[in-house]
Amino acid sequence: MAAHRSRLRDLPLPDLDPEPVWETPAAAAPERSDDETDPSPGKFADRARVHHALVHELLAQGMSLRGIAQHLGWGRHTVQRYARAACWQDMVKGRKRKLPSKLDPFKPYLAERWAETGGKVTVLALFREITARGFRGHYSIVCDWIRRDLPQREGFTPAPPPPSVRQVTGWLTRHPATLTEDEKLHRKAVLDRCPELASAAELTSSFAEMLTTLDGLRLPEWITAAVTSGLPGISTFAAGLEGDFDAVTGGLTTDWNSGPVEGAVNRIKMLKRQMFGRAGLPC
Repeated sequence: MAAHRSRLRDLPLPDLDPEPVWETPAAAAPERSDDETDPSPGKFADRARVHHALVHELLAQGMSLRGIAQHLGWGRHTVQRYARAACWQDMVKGRKRKLPSKLDPFKPYLAERWAETGGKVTVLALFREITARGFRGHYSIVCDWIRRDLPQREGFTPAPPPPSVRQVTGWLTRHPATLTEDEKLHRKAVLDRCPELASAAELTSSFAEMLTTLDGLRLPEWITAAVTSGLPGISTFAAGLEGDFDAVTGGLTTDWNSGPVEGAVNRIKMLKRQMFGRAGLPC
């Protein structure tokens, strides 16, 4: 069968009649120009144009749907869909259907409330109002629709989204020289709004400086400041350093460290787990 299909595909096509004689059972639709009915361009639209013309040209030569499917190597139902379409645009229209949204019944109310307040109402307040009226969707649905589709009053621009935890963590732990000007401005704005983060950033920077410059003599002073800061994570970390104070001081003062050894041990453990197959950490 495969050899037979290959021979059919390689057969040269005869001259094609520009006037197709095959018609659908339904009434023939009036001819439409491409300029009037062209859907949005795309790979599927280009493929549909070529395939539709090819199928109808083969039908005009008197080939059956099954014969066309065997000749082109397509499924019979695929050929049937192209054959029944009066024009290639019918194959593209309706491909991307817009599904109804849970927010649709509440959009008039949101638009009215937005107009009443002049765009000064928060998205969270609107979300709570429509939730009390029966909305069962997520907050992000309301937020996306307001920022994308809701008409804004003149001169109003939506507030930018807040920075993520990962971004703020990077601004606090990275070297200040690696931050861009925008990141420095964002970092300053975050620290101005949160005194606790400002204290955490100062302690983090001082410990990083002590670590990179091997100035371990400042460790007692840093531990005292970290414990008295009242920050849960940093205070616990500082108290843990006191349990092995001499070793930590040596690591922050001398050039010697066990990093290469620990790295080699970790690599050996990883190779063992990979070679043992199912054997992992639980074993």
